[in-house]
Amino acid sequence: MVLFTTQTVDSSTTNVVDQATEQLSAWQKYWQSIDWDHVFSVLIQKGMTIIAVLILFYLIRKIGSFLINQSFDRQKKKMADNATRVETIHALSMNVFSYTLFFFFLYSILDTLGIPVGSLLAGAGIAGIAIGLGAQGFTNDIITGFFIIMEQQIDVGDYIRLTDLQIEGTVTSVGIRMLQMKSADGTVHFIPNRNITTISNLSRAHMQVKVDIRIQPDEGYDKIIHLIDETNQKLSDEFKDEIFDGPTLFGMVDLGNSNYAIRTILYVTNGKQYKLQEEFLSAYVQTLTQNGFSIPNNPVAYGK
Repeated sequence: MVLFTTQTVDSSTTNVVDQATEQLSAWQKYWQSIDWDHVFSVLIQKGMTIIAVLILFYLIRKIGSFLINQSFDRQKKKMADNATRVETIHALSMNVFSYTLFFFFLYSILDTLGIPVGSLLAGAGIAGIAIGLGAQGFTNDIITGFFIIMEQQIDVGDYIRLTDLQIEGTVTSVGIRMLQMKSADGTVHFIPNRNITTISNLSRAHMQVKVDIRIQPDEGYDKIIHLIDETNQKLSDEFKDEIFDGPTLFGMVDLGNSNYAIRTILYVTNGKQYKLQEEFLSAYVQTLTQNGFSIPNNPVAYGK
């Protein structure tokens, strides 16, 4: 019984050794059948080609970036007033150049490695159609943003009003996909470009300021006019860098409900209208009260 068991173990061991020897022999035959000279030749050829492609695209990127930067630097000097717009278009141009260059670089590498680029592009085209159908809003953002920038409809720092959205404020960023603006109360709005239909730009011309100071005409109209005129002359000298035209003394206007006011009109640099309106009104009130004139405080009924 012991002898039979020993013979069975020896037979199993022999079979395992024979199978391992056969597998090792098969690998040796496969290894020896490889044309290593051809393999190394292909690797060297492909490697040299890839290195040449890397160097070529590196030089193209450097030269292209240099030319684009030089071109926009000259435009910034010529269009100092529109430096923000030029900078936006500059960034957009660099992005388009980089993405285009990367596409051709990737195509060259795949083609060098022998990967069927045509089949990949066909598959990508089908996927692109599906993605495009779901990205119509994004495409509209890009197209609208492009025309907003190219037509110089708004610039960073402009005070604008989006009529349809009932939003107004100062533009803080003009992007190819989104507009960012800040309202007077500090609220920051992020508006996709596709939602922008009507833009009212309040920063492209000098702004009109109307200052009405309520008076009691029977207290001495001529004296009041004289004091307001003196105040206008003083303030026009103080804010001469911010006042484009005026101040012009329009005269007395009827506010309704037996209320009368002296109106002054002036045109000021955009963004300064609220500050100067407050400065003129405060100066009028202070001057009239110091000279013994009263400022009516009864309610004004507009439209009656």
